[in-house]
Amino acid sequence: MAVPNSPWHREPPRRASKPQLSRELIVKTALEILAAEGIDAVSMRRVAQALETGPASLYAHVSNKDELDELMFDRILGDAPIPAPDPSRWAEQIKELLRAQLAAMLSHPGIAKVAWNTMVPIGPNALRHGEAMIALLRAGGLPPRQAMFAGDALSMYTKAFAYEGSVWMSGDVDQQELAQRSEYLKSLPANEFPNLLQMSGLFSGETAGERFEYALDMFLAGISGGKAAHDTVGE
Repeated sequence: MAVPNSPWHREPPRRASKPQLSRELIVKTALEILAAEGIDAVSMRRVAQALETGPASLYAHVSNKDELDELMFDRILGDAPIPAPDPSRWAEQIKELLRAQLAAMLSHPGIAKVAWNTMVPIGPNALRHGEAMIALLRAGGLPPRQAMFAGDALSMYTKAFAYEGSVWMSGDVDQQELAQRSEYLKSLPANEFPNLLQMSGLFSGETAGERFEYALDMFLAGISGGKAAHDTVGE
């Protein structure tokens, strides 16, 4: 007959069972580390530590850090809505698509660095966004070659703009150095650099949205003009 436990005996607390390791869980954890600690903190070892496992166990689901980066970027793109092509408003729809991509990247500071370093993103969401961009440009009447080149230029600009914005948002900018540069620019000879001195204040965080919209308008005006020239030559 078993001896009963004493009245003061306490069973040791049971640890909650860990969720089963999967690619989705690894990416989710990596994004949580990104939000809390920044992009430079995200590593296979750090993710494994957060999941209370060893780095080797992650490699059964994610081949390396580069793939993890791409999976994070692709997961974030999944939050950006994709419009169905409407030929009557294709240009505005392109703006909507790019605004959504920019917002998704800026909502996860540091991920734009990943986007910029990923030469040819092939995740499912990235592919859907690429297909949507070309479809919208084709809906605007662009032939395949122009649509591909235009889509590439627009995507590159949006990623570069997000990259710059994420640097400012991260707080990694040396404010003292920035102030020194600003003072230096103000000290330039007015007779040699009149335009820079007059307009340097326009390049700031306050004008970021305006600058992004202006660039999109300029790109789309050029695309429309190039299409018209192409159509004229083809007649």
